[in-house]
Formats: sequence, C-alpha cells, structure tokens
Amino acid sequence: MVPSVNFEKVVFGFFVLLAATLNFGYFYGDIRDPEVHSVFELYLAVVVNIVATILKFGDRTQMGAIYLATSLVASLQLIAAAGVHVYASEVSTMGMDAHAISSVVSLCGGALLANIVSVVLLVIETSSFRHR
Repeated sequence: MVPSVNFEKVVFGFFVLLAATLNFGYFYGDIRDPEVHSVFELYLAVVVNIVATILKFGDRTQMGAIYLATSLVASLQLIAAAGVHVYASEVSTMGMDAHAISSVVSLCGGALLANIVSVVLLVIETSSFRHR
C-alpha cells in the first residue's frame, strides 16, 4: 500500500520553508548597504510569515504551540523591520542611511533565527514520524 501525502502538511511545510528562505534572502548582504537589501523581498517575507502564522493557529498540540510562538516572533520582528524601513525611507530626514538599514537587517536577523527554529522543529517532527 502506497502512503498518501497529507496535503495540509505539504502546504504548512512549504510556507515555513518559504518564510525562512525569503527572510534569509533579505538578511544576506552587507548590513550597512541598502542597495543589497530589496524592500520587495522584505515585504514578501512579512506576508509569507503572516500566512505561515495563520496556518499554525489550528494545531492544538504542544509542537503546534511552539510553531505558533516562533512564527509570531518572526512575524512581529519582520513587521517591526518593515515599519523602521517605511519610517526611514518616507518620514525621516536622514533617509535610508547605514544606521536605519542596519536596524532593519538586525530585526530581520532575529526573525531569521525564529524561522530557523521553526524549520529545525519541522525536520525533527518529520523525522520522528513513523508510518503505520
């Protein structure tokens, strides 16, 4: 008998991994150079992290609670990073200088750490699953 694929787990895993890779894509590069950090990638990372957070609300297990906590941390830090980016580029007279972009990238680094924890938990949960 061929095991069937749990589509819900595929979607969940997809968004967890996409959130982490988008976050990493924005984070990677010189912390002081705004030219290497795409604002569109930041905003996409925010949206995907929020979707991943929403997907985690239905799980009532202990592992689900940890997934939700890591996702909430990542989403909040990315929202804060987007807020700092908007403030620096649209409101501040200093513009997107090295100080502002380093704050945005640092917040994304914290979100990246939370996303890495989610991915590690996903791998652990998947590897501990036994077919019956």
